[in-house]
Amino acid sequence: MSVPFEAVSLLPAAPSQVVDQGVPATGRYAGVIEQIDWTSLQGEFRRSAWWRKVHHKRWHYVAIATDTCFIGLAMVDLGWTNTAFAYLFDRCQRKVVGNFSQDGLPGLTAKVSDRPGYGALSWFKHTRGAMRFEHRGGTHYQLSLWTKSGFEIDVEINTSGSAPPLLAIGPIGEGGCAHATQKSSALKVTGTARAGGQSFILDHGVASIDYSNGLLARETQWRWASAHSPDLGFNVQQGYFGTHENVLWLDGQLIPLGRAEFDFDPRYPMLPWQVRTDDGLLDLVFEPEGARQESKNLLIAASYYIQPIGTFNGIVKAHADAPGLQVNQLVGVTEDHLSRW
Repeated sequence: MSVPFEAVSLLPAAPSQVVDQGVPATGRYAGVIEQIDWTSLQGEFRRSAWWRKVHHKRWHYVAIATDTCFIGLAMVDLGWTNTAFAYLFDRCQRKVVGNFSQDGLPGLTAKVSDRPGYGALSWFKHTRGAMRFEHRGGTHYQLSLWTKSGFEIDVEINTSGSAPPLLAIGPIGEGGCAHATQKSSALKVTGTARAGGQSFILDHGVASIDYSNGLLARETQWRWASAHSPDLGFNVQQGYFGTHENVLWLDGQLIPLGRAEFDFDPRYPMLPWQVRTDDGLLDLVFEPEGARQESKNLLIAASYYIQPIGTFNGIVKAHADAPGLQVNQLVGVTEDHLSRW
């Protein structure tokens, strides 16, 4: 099911399924896909049920940006286990004041929906905390977080009047791997968050939803940048998914971007990052204000993750011959991530 939007797109409409005649329906599309189901893959993509169980990864990530704080929250199903995290970064104090991270038990503590949007219900529940993302009908979604430490979130996200979301589908390298991701730009948000003894009103901020679902390789690495406002937003990635998810939202238009390039020093991620695309449509400098960082070694799996929070400044263009549009203090994140899962 593709859902019509008021805004326009330079991309084709989303297909009804991620698999077309046994192979991934490769491409960048505009609109919402109802469900992601890889079971009809055939030929070089056909694998055993056990292989799919181990390699199937799904996550729902939500970001909320305001003048005073930035929130990142995710529920992750790795097939053989699950995990969740949430953080609130206080932009005035320039530090993380709310933080939750918990590994779960397979099949018991989490469920990540196969539906990116309409009909979605993803949750994580543990003795130390619980979170839930749910489609409540129409254009309304509910996001909640409770933790024993007192870090809480209770918000409603509304997609009405928003720019068309991106749906990206494609194969990954060799070995039967394939991936799909659904990403929104700026969405209306109302509600509050509580952390560090403070209450944060989120009504004047913007939310973005990032849903991913794929059959991924044992080792997966990426660099990522994302930032959104009502008039301008972007999502770019360098790594396992190539250029599939590189797009710019500009005045309601969804515009494909070229290959992303990240110029930064991984040893000093709090120094400025240069983020650009090789088609010249995006050229930005990212100034970190702070970061959430986590490394895990679970013997059979490991991960390194840092997500700096800050602002982007620079130039974007609607097309190669268009004049450059100035980007000033656009709040968002970058990320350097390596997983062996």
